[in-house]
Amino acid sequence: MKVTVDFDCTPEEARRFMGLPDLTPVHQAYVERMQKTVTEGLTPEYFTELMKTWGPMGEGAMNMWRPMFDQMSGGAKKK
Repeated sequence: MKVTVDFDCTPEEARRFMGLPDLTPVHQAYVERMQKTVTEGLTPEYFTELMKTWGPMGEGAMNMWRPMFDQMSGGAKKK
């Protein structure tokens, strides 16, 4: 025996029915941040934060990458 049930509802109605949280504010914040990154371009600070989240070695990995970031931001100009 095979039983099929169809629900005709909007995604919002389905979310409420399932008891899932409304993530609209989180989505809006993410979209705004992505738009800011696209319009302003990527900065050395952005790469630093990105490497902190991706780097499995934490501060050790940052010490390895820091000279490159300093050079990108002009911090390596002094001798």
